[in-house]
Amino acid sequence: MYAIVIGGGKVGYFLSRDLLDRGDEVTLVEKDAARADWLESQLGSIVMRGDGDEMAFLSTTGIERADAVLAVTGDDEDNLVALQLAKKHFNVPLTIARVNNPANVVIFKELGIDEAISATEILLNALETSVTPRA
Repeated sequence: MYAIVIGGGKVGYFLSRDLLDRGDEVTLVEKDAARADWLESQLGSIVMRGDGDEMAFLSTTGIERADAVLAVTGDDEDNLVALQLAKKHFNVPLTIARVNNPANVVIFKELGIDEAISATEILLNALETSVTPRA
């Protein structure tokens, strides 16, 4: 599988590392130069420095053959734009978003993003299913 991960923060770093460990082909996109340098020192040549929500840049990543694009930046708007470009302009079959504001999950899905994942919602669901109220 070829996956493009947009956003090289902690989530993007660990996600890319684990995908590589599974044997998948990965490109990690990070726009901050210093962070991209650090990521490259850890992960090697899979890192590309650029803005994942710009169509011209995305076209240099091999996106036309990607099986999935995962946008995991800390900015919901950037994630949405990147994934809409991936889905609508490059026909990527699977788009997955990290959604920082849980209220945006519905919007992402309505706008065609395949999976919109909110850590807040996951944690709340775990709490609700795991905790028995005290009497």
